[in-house]
Amino acid sequence: MVSRVRGMGEREFADVLRAAIQARGLGLERIRERLLAQGVSVSLATLSYWQSGRSRPERRDSLAAVELLEAVLEVPNGTLSASLGPPRRRGRWLSTVPDRPELAAYWPRPDAVEEAVSGVDIRWDERLTRISQHDRVFIGPDRGERAYHSRQVLRAEADGPDRWVVIMHLDEHDRPLPEIRPLRHCRLGRTVRRPADGLLVAELLFDRPLRKGETVITEHELVNVPPYPPATNYERKFRLPVREFVLELCFEPGQVPASCVGFSQLDDEDELVRPVDVEAEVHGVVLNFGPGRYGFRWTWPE
Repeated sequence: MVSRVRGMGEREFADVLRAAIQARGLGLERIRERLLAQGVSVSLATLSYWQSGRSRPERRDSLAAVELLEAVLEVPNGTLSASLGPPRRRGRWLSTVPDRPELAAYWPRPDAVEEAVSGVDIRWDERLTRISQHDRVFIGPDRGERAYHSRQVLRAEADGPDRWVVIMHLDEHDRPLPEIRPLRHCRLGRTVRRPADGLLVAELLFDRPLRKGETVITEHELVNVPPYPPATNYERKFRLPVREFVLELCFEPGQVPASCVGFSQLDDEDELVRPVDVEAEVHGVVLNFGPGRYGFRWTWPE
């Protein structure tokens, strides 16, 4: 088993928070309710991660929540924030993002995503540099999303990374969740299926743990079952930057959209939209992208 190595600032924050919670005698649910009463939503999973040292607050909204948390726990102002220390650095590429979004930042229901990923191991997420990601989306003649094929190249920034976590969300929650199939250099680990939230979370385990500086190329696919989700959009969310992202839409000949736009949104910036020529295959390429979201939206002829 590979143990997680945490930075001094992270240990201090977790230790200080845990001691403050114990001294105050409040459960995480009560703490969450008191924060919510002041207009700040922090999930139970996030609070649990913070006190265990699994993650720490880094985004502006999270740091604002820490200030309110000090009041809820009745500790002097600055007690928790001072224990955070400087932003973590995770290698040459990841260190360019000092204020990294939290795991569920770009999802429509962050709390549901955080609760789902609590059932898998995400400890290595920030120790893997996203060198390349290539997604292919296959749309059937019935205008439904049939499958998604993903190829990625990752580099370890520390000894030990042994898995990649996939998060899939369906807009229509009454549809069956897709099946995930490992294809190259990975096998399926733990999976969390939450049909009511349209969420699938799965671990893809590498052939072996990586050493610092090693790269791995993995491929997997997500295959939908009938009734297929209506295909009107696809996007990839990047919590951490990717050096290259390629996105392909593969339509059936004779069944192409009436119009299509590409969109991108970097963290805390306005969404950018551009028209795209409609063909049987539509693709987009971005370099040094993220944190943020990138994808396509399209409409079908009536």
